[in-house]
Amino acid sequence: MNLQALLASIAPADREAMDQARQRQAQLAKPPGSLGRLEELSIQLAGITGKPLNRVEHPHLLVFAADNGVVEEGVSSAPQSVTLMQTVNLTRAKTGASTLAKHFGCGITVCDVGVNADIQEPKVLNKKIAYGTQNIANGPAMTREQAMTALLTGAELAMQTEADAIGIGEMGIGNTTTSSAVLSVLLGVSVEDVTGRGGGITDAGFQRKKEVIQKAIAVNQPNPADVVDVLSKVGGFDIAAMCGAFLGAAATHRPVVIDGFISVVAALCAARLCPNVKAYLIPSHASFEIGYRLAMEELGLEPILLLGMRLGEGSGCPIAFQILDAACAIINDMATFDQAGIDDGYLDEIRQGDKFTVERDNS
Repeated sequence: MNLQALLASIAPADREAMDQARQRQAQLAKPPGSLGRLEELSIQLAGITGKPLNRVEHPHLLVFAADNGVVEEGVSSAPQSVTLMQTVNLTRAKTGASTLAKHFGCGITVCDVGVNADIQEPKVLNKKIAYGTQNIANGPAMTREQAMTALLTGAELAMQTEADAIGIGEMGIGNTTTSSAVLSVLLGVSVEDVTGRGGGITDAGFQRKKEVIQKAIAVNQPNPADVVDVLSKVGGFDIAAMCGAFLGAAATHRPVVIDGFISVVAALCAARLCPNVKAYLIPSHASFEIGYRLAMEELGLEPILLLGMRLGEGSGCPIAFQILDAACAIINDMATFDQAGIDDGYLDEIRQGDKFTVERDNS
């Protein structure tokens, strides 16, 4: 598989299936639109799968782990060794994301694409490209070939994963720094607009982090029109693999859930490579990181959960899967007006009003 073939395989949303789901929602015994995002999600799922009725019974979380050479610059409060420890702990249901995955019966795969250590835990999938990236403050994070390998590794894993919904998470100390660098370049905005404190750093450390990102962009001069160039110069193995996983999920007609800040930056990379990907993206929670909002606005999406979360790892995905399951339950199992023995004529005036509003908005 090569990148161009992967991108060409991602189809637009199935409009006919979406119309059928929309018609089904209109028949259910409730005021039009009264279940809000649950209705919208059921219609989106129809467009993704090509089927008006769906189930989310076997969701799966993919977590990509990698280290980042930029930690040499003191941009993180946590030591790099935390990446290794938490990568292993993710397989033992001992982290936030894996605890939630276990609680909800969600599958999880932890994939090492660049941890700066040899991992002895057999449950960690070894797809290591290198022992961490290079320091982006001094030069490119990786070669273009390595970036492409990471992309295709993520895509292949997503495509091979047996699941009816996929979530994308990460583990890697220093990856809010690389994500902020990637986002700043792709959006053409200042580093200050997209850089937060990550896992938590002092005021001096925060200032240092922004200066390091500015230096990395100046040193590497990534081309904002070339996503692979941006990823290779100021990104990370985790972000590149996550980007590929979003593409792989879309290519196989599965909904793919965005976690937090790093995940949404990877999703934006995927959407820049193939705009059709946007139809497959489902945001979980609103991340606390300031760059998250700008990335979501660029994608034209809104999170479905507001929980003040900023952990990462994919921790929002197992919760979001439950919302998707609820959306499916409504459209599949709720009674229609006919089944409920209700004459829905009392809604005609409301429906005419909705029709008038839609026509006016489209004019």
